[in-house]
Amino acid sequence: MAKMSGSNTYKWYKGNSTELTYKGNCWLRNMKLRYEAKATDPIVQEIAASRNINPKYETLNIEFKDNITTIIMTRPAKKNAFNVEMYKEMILALDAAAKDKSVLSVLTGSGDYFSSGNDLTNRARLLNREEEKSHFLILRTLIDRFIAFPKPLIAVINGPAIGIAVTILGLFDLVYATDRATEMLVFNKMVTAREACDLGLVTEVFPDKTFKQEVWAKLKAYALLPKDTLTLSKQLIRGMNKEKLHATCKREFDLFSENASSEESYVRLRFFQKKAKL
Repeated sequence: MAKMSGSNTYKWYKGNSTELTYKGNCWLRNMKLRYEAKATDPIVQEIAASRNINPKYETLNIEFKDNITTIIMTRPAKKNAFNVEMYKEMILALDAAAKDKSVLSVLTGSGDYFSSGNDLTNRARLLNREEEKSHFLILRTLIDRFIAFPKPLIAVINGPAIGIAVTILGLFDLVYATDRATEMLVFNKMVTAREACDLGLVTEVFPDKTFKQEVWAKLKAYALLPKDTLTLSKQLIRGMNKEKLHATCKREFDLFSENASSEESYVRLRFFQKKAKL
């Protein structure tokens, strides 16, 4: 192999640029095909068919501007809690964002919360065990979408995040948070945005007064970078862990499904429903 230093760098690149471009394009094409193949999953086809009846999003707003697709959770009255409809709509929104002309995609919340986690009324409305399994499958499909998303995916944490709104953050490429944000996951322990940043869950924390201005200035600058190069860079960084993450996701939902049918689970669910303030 030629040395990659001095004038040889240019000669090596010039002599191999066609091969590098070809290999890069093949990689991108194969990666896109693998992601698009997931759109043929029966659960996704079922969701898509139901959306043909009412194509308007009920729990999300989608914005495309400055080469950025922004997915905004819009259940402010419920602190943007995830219900089954939001799971379904977010799967479709991510699929659309993966194929559109955007350079990167953003997830954020409306109102004063990023998200308060799972809507406890989800399970309260389930009629039987089979319906519960179906809803778990939808949620697992959503998590798989986060894992497989081909473009840079950025979470803009505009307020508190609880439960699943915290656990998904490790699947994002960047997580920007206002210093007003707090996070709650295990043992009901409240973690500040700066503590979460120290733990590696949040990339950077901004003063609430300048949060939007500073974050969106960064995002707009990133969106000017070459689209395919960013996508390839993400695959180099994230690609080796994807299968492990998918396997972990499957195992997690197997355990989650088993626990959900336990008496303890139903007792705690009833307790939280009584205590819910939303």
